[in-house]
Amino acid sequence: MKGNFIDNLPKVYGIYTGGFLAFIIIMSIAEQMGMTAKTIGICFVAFTVAIYAIIGYLSRTAQADAYYVAGRQVPTVFNGMATAADWMSGASFVAMAGGIYFKGYGYMALLVGWTGGYVLVASLLAPYLRKFGCYTVPDFIGTRYGGNLSRFLAVVVLTVASFTYVTAQINATGTIASVALDIPFQYAVYVGLVSILLCSMLGGMRGVTWTQVAQYIVLIIAYLLPVFWISNKMGAGFFPHFMLADEVSRIAELEAQFGFVKNSAENLKEVPKGLAGITKAHSAVNATPWAFISLALAMMMGTASLPHVMMRYFTTPSVKAARKSVGWSLFFIFLLYSSAPMLATLSKLSLIDPTLPTGIIGKSISEVQAIDWYQNWNQANLMFVSDFNGNGTLELNEFFMGGKAVVLATPEIAGLPYVISGLVAAGGMAAAMSTADGLILAIANAISHDVYYKIIDPKAETAKRLVVARVLLVVIGFAGATIAAMEIQGILGSVIWAFDFAMSGLFFPLVLGVWWKRANREGAIAGMALGLISGAGYLIWVRNGGSGFLGITQLTFGIFGSAVSLVAMVVVSLMTSAPNAATQKMVDEVRIPSGKSILGKQH
Repeated sequence: MKGNFIDNLPKVYGIYTGGFLAFIIIMSIAEQMGMTAKTIGICFVAFTVAIYAIIGYLSRTAQADAYYVAGRQVPTVFNGMATAADWMSGASFVAMAGGIYFKGYGYMALLVGWTGGYVLVASLLAPYLRKFGCYTVPDFIGTRYGGNLSRFLAVVVLTVASFTYVTAQINATGTIASVALDIPFQYAVYVGLVSILLCSMLGGMRGVTWTQVAQYIVLIIAYLLPVFWISNKMGAGFFPHFMLADEVSRIAELEAQFGFVKNSAENLKEVPKGLAGITKAHSAVNATPWAFISLALAMMMGTASLPHVMMRYFTTPSVKAARKSVGWSLFFIFLLYSSAPMLATLSKLSLIDPTLPTGIIGKSISEVQAIDWYQNWNQANLMFVSDFNGNGTLELNEFFMGGKAVVLATPEIAGLPYVISGLVAAGGMAAAMSTADGLILAIANAISHDVYYKIIDPKAETAKRLVVARVLLVVIGFAGATIAAMEIQGILGSVIWAFDFAMSGLFFPLVLGVWWKRANREGAIAGMALGLISGAGYLIWVRNGGSGFLGITQLTFGIFGSAVSLVAMVVVSLMTSAPNAATQKMVDEVRIPSGKSILGKQH
């Protein structure tokens, strides 16, 4: 191809997409010729991970600018795709539809909050942080407020939030790898980790950017194809999104028809840990307005505080491009998020509608236990049935499933060719890997740039800085995999906590750093420290049986932490001296969209 790599991006990824679709067709033919399901799963995961590893290797670099911010030359559309992949984690791909499946519309607050957060990103932060010209979020905090303590505290908040998030992503890669490769989860998390490090180790942000574009293409095909196929097969129309209300009404009718019998505590002791049953009518899961609003608000503010999201906008060529990138990010995210409720609905209908050949409610327990897909997912500890009522027939309250299985198992349940299940596994791996790459890189870059280079050894040569960054990638990734293997918290819960930690310590120091010239170093230090400590303290209190107040739960503790952060920051800033004239002038300049970046060549 003529011209440089950036100019040829549409051709490069066009060929890649065509090659991936051809691979799906080849696998379909192989399935018809007798290739086993296990082999198909291994081929999908191995093929896609190998492609990402090759991209990661070809993107290797020894330049700081390329390693930290991809040389600031990523075009807007491709940065939007990379951001969407970075954003649509294993939680979005694997666990969110499961949350909606079990909890109904209350979990739609996650969709509203995660999408609405990009409005805050576009209007309050992304263009201005790009104008600043920083490498990392703590780089902005440290330069805007001055002093090593403010920079260090920003690294601490970033590490707590991102590490909480990354354990969830490695958990998701482990879940998929354990099913696709038929190995125990405790080993599969390390397989996922090696896959993640192959993408980011050599090329840093440049390698991660181009692998994330490739991963987005895989994950969006893997998510949308089953939704359209299952919908068409069930008679819900080729484009089912417009039929969602009808399908939800159908579920409500069926649940009323079957009725609900509450399981006794004795019955529930039999159910494997982490599995949930349908214990409330879908239509009756009716969160209070404040519960919905507070969760959406926490996710919005958390989105605008997460360092790995902000880092993506440091890679664009200009401030204008950063703003456009946010728009493209929203578009690419919308393609998946608008489909998650539909997938949850189709999955539930597949199981409980007796008019469909896939329906299992009302069939004999022995018949259900003999189904191939049930046996596969029961062995993976993600499905369970038991005849609690003793009548030999499967009732609505006798089927239990893990939230992670909703997306991964639905193609198999709906009777699609196994190649689609392999594709979904590859998509889930792509989603979890892309986010984990961004998160581990955010932590490693912040520690190597803001702690090692800016605080410990300001004279360190580029090669030495990049060695430190790469060693940190491995150490952080290994620690994340080890904690993920313990399964302390579910995927979705861990992700929500990460947003709360990020907003507790970073939201107001970032926003006021751009929009309030009077905000000073002492205020920022107080805001970050007290916000993070109070948010974490509130979480521990509620987890240990505390009643909480104002309807703030363990999923929304960031509202408490960020409120403390705001009060502390404003009070302390006003009680101490104002920033110097140079700093105030710098803040004014950050808000002007044109012109050179503030930091320029200081790195």
